[in-house]
Amino acid sequence: QVQLVESGGGLVQAGGSLRLSCAASGRTSSISVMGWFRQAPGKEREFVAAVHWSGGVTTYADSVKGRFTISRNNARNTAWLQMDSLKPEDTAVYYCATGSLRALTRTTPDEYNSWGQGTQVTVSS
Repeated sequence: QVQLVESGGGLVQAGGSLRLSCAASGRTSSISVMGWFRQAPGKEREFVAAVHWSGGVTTYADSVKGRFTISRNNARNTAWLQMDSLKPEDTAVYYCATGSLRALTRTTPDEYNSWGQGTQVTVSS
């Protein structure tokens, strides 16, 4: 089992930046893919970005491509989500999660099995 803890959320004005962190512990050797999802009030949880833990290949949702960057440091068992040019529609609770290798291309929550508790990101207009 992998335990995940997110941090770095907060309130920021539109156009600003935030950097989210996800610290993993437990059976970190089992991590294949680390992903970020978000969920706004009244909406379904949606995919944001994912990274292949060992190879570094990344994938992004179209809505964040060019604005968000996912990265990881295997030695530190940590992943980050750098969010630039934030928009009010980016407001949501952001979760990190781990999944199997196919989670890199099948970007649905069902492909992920360990989740953090989430961190709130609020972007004001």
